[in-house]
Amino acid sequence: MVKQTIQIYGRIKPTKKNTTVYSVDNEEQTGAFLEFLVPRDLADGFVNNKRECYKFRFLKVFDQAVEQEEVFENIAKPVADSVLAGYNGTIFAYGQTGSGKTFTITGGAEHYSDRGIIPRTLSYLYERFSQDSSMVYTTHISYLEIYNEMGYDLLDSRHEASRLEDLPKVLIMEDPDQNIHLRNLSLQQSANEEEALNLLFLGDTNRMIAETPMNQASTRSHCIFTMHLCRREPGSATLRRSKLHLVDLAGSDRVSKTGLSGQLLTEAKYINLSLHYLEQVIIALSEKNRSHIPYRNSMLTSVLRDSLGGNCMTTMIATMAVDRRNLDESISTCRFAQRVALIKNEAILNEELDPALLIARLKREIQSLKEELAMLTGEQRDGQLTVEEIQRLEELVKAFLDDPDPDVMLSLGPDMRKIQFCFSLLKMMIMDKQRGGNPNADGKASPTAAEREDSQQSAAEVTKLKEMMTHRDNEISILVKMLKKEKKRAQDAVAQIANTVNGQRTASQDASGLSTMPLLREGSPDSISTGHRGRAIKHMKRVKALSR
Repeated sequence: MVKQTIQIYGRIKPTKKNTTVYSVDNEEQTGAFLEFLVPRDLADGFVNNKRECYKFRFLKVFDQAVEQEEVFENIAKPVADSVLAGYNGTIFAYGQTGSGKTFTITGGAEHYSDRGIIPRTLSYLYERFSQDSSMVYTTHISYLEIYNEMGYDLLDSRHEASRLEDLPKVLIMEDPDQNIHLRNLSLQQSANEEEALNLLFLGDTNRMIAETPMNQASTRSHCIFTMHLCRREPGSATLRRSKLHLVDLAGSDRVSKTGLSGQLLTEAKYINLSLHYLEQVIIALSEKNRSHIPYRNSMLTSVLRDSLGGNCMTTMIATMAVDRRNLDESISTCRFAQRVALIKNEAILNEELDPALLIARLKREIQSLKEELAMLTGEQRDGQLTVEEIQRLEELVKAFLDDPDPDVMLSLGPDMRKIQFCFSLLKMMIMDKQRGGNPNADGKASPTAAEREDSQQSAAEVTKLKEMMTHRDNEISILVKMLKKEKKRAQDAVAQIANTVNGQRTASQDASGLSTMPLLREGSPDSISTGHRGRAIKHMKRVKALSR
């Protein structure tokens, strides 16, 4: 928070005739002094107690020969720097009609050196934007005109084709926090200085200007040129929003002196009334014991609520015409400036979190927590990565390495296959970089996605063949066991038959004779074993066929 009073400066309008009714002293350490000398009028008589000397203090007084560049360097540049830092700023010009307010704020059209505070401030800000590459700046511009206590948008495209009465009015809306919002006032984005200057020229073209006895091109309305600035560091959710009001107030007219009538008289009444309400607000703010500030009396004071006693760093320029006929109005302007200098503002750094970036960050955090939970619960995947998944992971790793943001994350999900693959890919990249390039130390290129796919397919085929061989080995072992069982069964049958034959041979050796020999030859163990051997040979042939 920065607490400071409203900064006041004085500027003297150049005159064609030399005059000795004022003097300027800028050498004082506490500020500059402007002194007016008003000689007594003998027509009032010899006894005349009228004051002759008026002395006012300013931060600095710009005399008639001062150029626009010096005015900008002393007044607008410090306010622009504070706006870049994130504080609100306001510069407004106050003075009599024809005292040089519009020339100071907007500038003249004859020479390039006559540019005012607004175009010079725009040039300075966009130059600073281009120099500071570590920040992202976004600017929007609005241009409000207050004419006869009615607000109009000077950047409305219908301004030239429609009557002023047919244009939509800018309405003041107030939220529960007493913040002012302007309805029907457009915000135009400007990416560079040229677009911003075009918006300024468009608004000046639509502004109400008339010829009066005091000024050939008198502005008949209050105009507020506002630049909304948003500053953010890339990747950060914190941003700073600030606004800069550049206000050109309409000049006060003394009707008895100017002799206005008709529409000009109506305009003068509204101008003087709004300036009167502005002075009431200034007086109320300068008094410490006042609890109520009449901001709502006029639209001008409602819009400038923050600038007057609020969250803003405000600067006022008091413009004065030092002709003898305008001395009273110049002294009145200086008195108003002295009251303004008593007002103290409390400027706060406008820093906040970007809702969009904050939501995106929270979504990433939720996704990360979900992935961590999935890994802790043991939800894993099996199988090999597909070619599409590998290419996608390579793209993610490349984008992760190319992103300059140190807070960027490589989100792979709760899949250890992808995590391990990315680790191996990063390891290969680091090894290639250490070896001085992409080729490996032996001259071979690092494996591509196609080569990795071929190796994966070969590994799958080898695995499949191993499974087939294991299956065949199991079949062969089963057949061998079957053969052993058949062989054992055949041997048991031969032994049983041999025992039976031997018993019969002992009991009836003589009775059998030679007639039993053929039978014994047919049922002999040699013939039985020969039959079983044939079946075993058939089983072996089947095993060989299956193994092929």
